[in-house]
Amino acid sequence: MNREELISKWLDNNLNNQELKAFKNLEDYDDLAKLNNNLQAFKADEYDTPKQLEKVLSAIKSKKQKSTHWFNPLMRVAAILAVCFSLYYYTTTLDTKISTEYAQKTTIELPDASRVSLNAKSHLVFNKKDWKHEREVELHGEAFFKVAKGSSFKVKTTSGTVRVYGTQFNVKQRDNYFEVICYEGLVGVTYNAQETKLKPGNSFLIIDGEVIAKEKENRTMPSWLNNASTFISLPYKTVIAEFERQYDVDVTLIGIDSEQLFTGSFAHDNIDVALKSISLPLHATYSKSNNTITLKGE
Repeated sequence: MNREELISKWLDNNLNNQELKAFKNLEDYDDLAKLNNNLQAFKADEYDTPKQLEKVLSAIKSKKQKSTHWFNPLMRVAAILAVCFSLYYYTTTLDTKISTEYAQKTTIELPDASRVSLNAKSHLVFNKKDWKHEREVELHGEAFFKVAKGSSFKVKTTSGTVRVYGTQFNVKQRDNYFEVICYEGLVGVTYNAQETKLKPGNSFLIIDGEVIAKEKENRTMPSWLNNASTFISLPYKTVIAEFERQYDVDVTLIGIDSEQLFTGSFAHDNIDVALKSISLPLHATYSKSNNTITLKGE
């Protein structure tokens, strides 16, 4: 039996025990009873059940509308506040992610005023919310750091972790390549659970899992900050990989040993000059076709 039939039979005093129990379980039973008592004073001598039912239902509807009229705006305000709080909490706990594409560089400022310059095709991640408790960034690619004084500062990479004690340094982490150069202060590099301390001018270099000894660094900052890539006795494949990142091209080598060591540099702002810089020392020739470059040895 539906709700309207129960109310109609109740008004006629024609409910059995089971129906009366169902009627009392109605959500608005108390309102119905109260309204019925009030309507008794206005009840005609000849009781018109359908008419009285219509009055009761109409009165209940009107009462519900009035009772919820003040409630709805508050609910809307509460909902808006809840959404705003959720968005605030969500956005403030998210990691900040900075990425560069091919042939792109950028410089950002961290929450403690430390500055990070990202080389081409690199990715940096940090969390502002946790920064006061732990100064830590995650790096994929290459970046130069100027770290503000404060608590320990860490740079995490897939190859190793760099712990800083207020300094300037460069970290480069690429496929099978991990290099850290200290320019100022003191840097601790943890690789395979062993930490190596670097003073200004010292470097830590791993290529294909092998530790490579390097001469003391005499520059005060990495050359890529001045739009040039410099290499000293490094495998030619690392030169080509960097060239591809800086110019957004694909390079194919023909008759050239990619493992041979290369010393030299190339500029980031003129592809033809750069190609001559990396091909002439090897007596190689080059050709260009759209975004593909072919280097051919003698």
